[in-house]
Amino acid sequence: MATESSTLAGSAPEPTPVQRLLPVIVPALAVGILCALVLLGISLLAERLQGVLWETLPDALSVGRYSTLWMIVMLTASGLAVGLLVRAVPGHAGPDPATTGLVDPPLPPGVVPGLLLVTVLTLAGGVSLGPENPITAANIALACWLGRRFLPRTPAALWLSLAAAGTIGALFGTPVAAALILTETLASRAEPGALWDRLFGPLAAGTAGALTMTLLAHPSFDLALPAYDRPRWGDLPASVVIALAGAVLGLLAVYSFPYVHRLFRALKHPVLALTAGGLLLGLLGALGGHLTLFKGLDEVKELAADPSGRPAGQFAVMAVVKTAALVIAASCGFRGGRIFPAVFVGAALGLCAHALVTSVPVALAVTCGVLGVLLAITRQGWLSLFTAAVLVGDAAVLPMLCVASLPVWLLVTGRPQMQLHEDGTPLK
Repeated sequence: MATESSTLAGSAPEPTPVQRLLPVIVPALAVGILCALVLLGISLLAERLQGVLWETLPDALSVGRYSTLWMIVMLTASGLAVGLLVRAVPGHAGPDPATTGLVDPPLPPGVVPGLLLVTVLTLAGGVSLGPENPITAANIALACWLGRRFLPRTPAALWLSLAAAGTIGALFGTPVAAALILTETLASRAEPGALWDRLFGPLAAGTAGALTMTLLAHPSFDLALPAYDRPRWGDLPASVVIALAGAVLGLLAVYSFPYVHRLFRALKHPVLALTAGGLLLGLLGALGGHLTLFKGLDEVKELAADPSGRPAGQFAVMAVVKTAALVIAASCGFRGGRIFPAVFVGAALGLCAHALVTSVPVALAVTCGVLGVLLAITRQGWLSLFTAAVLVGDAAVLPMLCVASLPVWLLVTGRPQMQLHEDGTPLK
């Protein structure tokens, strides 16, 4: 009994939740700021290089900036350059991007410089991928490496969640996006503590990332569409039909993904696969027009600036071309994310629906199209709802989006994801 009493007396009391959470604040803020600065730096470099490749260079050569010839040449050259870099840089710029998601285990720090360089070329070259996957991977690798050096007793899982939240917060300009995405991830893990205790550090990192990006770059997702004043009974079936159409188009991309990936893998060399992929992307760009190039965020704003300026058929062609470009870019080896191109696909589909049935409010059509495509491609409900809603910045559309999400989720749940195992089989 004496031994037991002395043991109990000598043991340290368990820390309270406040004592556990307070020390996380400073590292979380530092990680969030770092993530935003990395994202901002890569974005600025890509924009500068894009200006050289698509404005300065064609003007100097007296070639049309977005002529068919220049799109084919530039995208083919981008594929060749990225393939050579992937072949040469340490770690080959990370694993096969077809096998990676938005938040993955940390890469070795030596891979990060090559991954960021390849990402800059991909974004500037007109490839239909966004920065979210490679930038998040790079920030996770940097945060885990720095964390091991300066705070080695801190669990690696915490650094991973802080970096993911900081990057997502910076990408969307709000910590709400990070909190919603990580809620789905954390809720699936059997970990001690309340959910908000586990979200405390990531929310601080997401806030720091979002504020840093907002103060320095002022990002905005608002498409400046006509306001959606109030729901009407006729909007209910329209929202469901448009969202289901977006989901079907997204599922076509998902189901074709492993087959297209297998074709590029058969080339057995990254330079050949990426050059061939770049050539196909150039041909698709010539078919769909220059707005179907690049990650799609700036292009979708230009597309939405004049909802009635194009016929329904042209919007439909752009949606299909962008979908095909996303599948090819993601399967041939380009490093990039799928969220921003999927937003373009959904928006083009929604504009097509509005052009066909003008009584459907354009804000509702666009947001429901984006919701359906994102649910099929990302399989993340909160991310899809949030992204669709912020495009119009109008809370009146939320009830319709929630209604439309239910049948779409029944359609997409349990189906393959747009991500592969290392052996090329679809992830479920």
